[in-house]
Amino acid sequence: MPIRNDLRNVAIVAHVDHGKTTLVDAMLWQSGAFREGSAVKTQVMDSMDLEREKGITILAKNTAVQHIRPDGQEVTINIIDTPGHADFGGEVERGLEMVDGVVLLVDASEGPLPQTRFVLRKALAKKLPLIVVVNKVDRPDSRISAVVEEVYDLFMDLIDDESTDILDFPIVYASAKAGRASMTQPEDGSMPDGETLEALFATIMSQVPAPQYEEGATLQAHVTNLDASPYLGRLALCRVVAGTMYRGQQVAWCRADGTIKNVKLTEMLTTKALDRVPADSAGPGDIIAIAGIADITIGETLSDPNDPKPLPLIHVDQPSISMTIGINTSPLAGRSGKKLTARLVKNRLDAELIGNVSIKVSETERPDTWEVQGRGELQLAILVEMMRREGFELTVGKPQVVTQVIDGKVQEPIERLTIDVPEDYVGTVTQLMGLRRGRMEMMVNHGTGWVRLEFIVPARGLIGFRTEFLTETRGTGIMNHEAEGYAPWAGAFRSRPTGSLVADRIGTVTSFASFNIQERGTLFAAPGADVYEGMVVGENPRAEDMDVNITKEKKLNNIRVSTSDELERLIPAKVLSMEQALEFCGVDECLEVTPDIVRIRKVTLNANDRAKAHRGAKKN
Repeated sequence: MPIRNDLRNVAIVAHVDHGKTTLVDAMLWQSGAFREGSAVKTQVMDSMDLEREKGITILAKNTAVQHIRPDGQEVTINIIDTPGHADFGGEVERGLEMVDGVVLLVDASEGPLPQTRFVLRKALAKKLPLIVVVNKVDRPDSRISAVVEEVYDLFMDLIDDESTDILDFPIVYASAKAGRASMTQPEDGSMPDGETLEALFATIMSQVPAPQYEEGATLQAHVTNLDASPYLGRLALCRVVAGTMYRGQQVAWCRADGTIKNVKLTEMLTTKALDRVPADSAGPGDIIAIAGIADITIGETLSDPNDPKPLPLIHVDQPSISMTIGINTSPLAGRSGKKLTARLVKNRLDAELIGNVSIKVSETERPDTWEVQGRGELQLAILVEMMRREGFELTVGKPQVVTQVIDGKVQEPIERLTIDVPEDYVGTVTQLMGLRRGRMEMMVNHGTGWVRLEFIVPARGLIGFRTEFLTETRGTGIMNHEAEGYAPWAGAFRSRPTGSLVADRIGTVTSFASFNIQERGTLFAAPGADVYEGMVVGENPRAEDMDVNITKEKKLNNIRVSTSDELERLIPAKVLSMEQALEFCGVDECLEVTPDIVRIRKVTLNANDRAKAHRGAKKN
């Protein structure tokens, strides 16, 4: 079967913060994509504002570098940069549909972590050839030999006895930040031998197979991602699987519902470095963007009108976390946002469904509220944050797990949790996980003062866990988790040991009231902030809620002496981010999200109605 020696398609996958995007930066620089001395930001593939703020990759993106082989042949290497967080696993699964090989990055100090396991499992399921890159070998705390052994152990866990030949993968030792790579293992904490990334480029050329094709085959192009252009409208990112595609061509659009419609391609673009440039044609293996089909979605196929042959739809793992998203129903609604109606919220959620295959949206009993299901808290929080920045005002419910009934028994999602903590906090972390029905699977002391713990824990046990974990470990602990499957319901447990301080009336926070209330707990609302009845204004150290009057003013009289007033020393209010507020939410609480502020509130605002509901729940 003929092959295209001038093309390679590869995905770079790894756990979060192991250096994928930095490695792509170095590959772009060394392939001549940027002019020497040009002002190019680091992590250039992280183009979203949220990605730069949080320091993580959220959306999978593709680029192309030109590599000159030793024999003088120019080869295009299409690179898919994928997210490293488990919540965005749908982007990884979609990216793997476009490539013929995978570069697996592993940190030379941290070693394989949960997302490393997740992406490796997906790559092995697709039988894609693998290249392991041990990155950050120049870290002072690197332990290269031990990490290589851990990588082999991970492979052994994930493959069956008949697939041991996969263990013959090549290992490249690299420092992506320095743009250096070598095939020989350096000393711990030292640079690789190579002065450039040539060792990595050569390994990609030899290990990643060139796209194969059949002469005269029927056109098939698989839509794996969507983008938009202000001039061309919706762009469909496709991989040409077979045949040749031309600009202006009539093609058969094989839709997800089984129908087939003939459409014309108005524009065709290919990727060169960070730019999309017009192209007249594309052959097997090419990754292109096409315009002209307004309603095309991910997983659909473009084929020959005379002999349409649809490809299988893209399937991703099922969601494990859900939350409700609806219009803002608080007394302060409409003060800062411009998009307030249920129609606008529903249209935005429908638009998200088109480009994000890993979430689901379903109706609830209320016409102005919808249930959104996703992979994790972070993925759903990112969606809410994006809507907030677009001018929406929302009411967001507490995250819940999505259960299944298997063989007549309720099953809940479970997670594999990996924790790295100093030795002093091992007992504290074990106690915290015990309260959440966590089961320890492994404990390893690296001999550096740090211990790695692995737990199997119900997914609902991790909702709101991160804040308490960081508090108990004095900010030193590192936690990562990935979906492990489903297990029987583990029973009820208390997720938050503290209660809430709840405002009992509408008004403005005063310094006088805050001074008296701050002794009762931690405040979230600063003087001058607007509050209303049922709004959570602080955290109560005790387990129960407490209604407080945070708008109380000091009574004045007509007698004043300069020394009679005491200076009110206020502790600054604790400002919660979107993720922290979602974690803090209790069972009967939700978030009010506006472009200016995030407030925590009770689902039922009236104190008397809450008391009645509480008494009714006790009777039942």
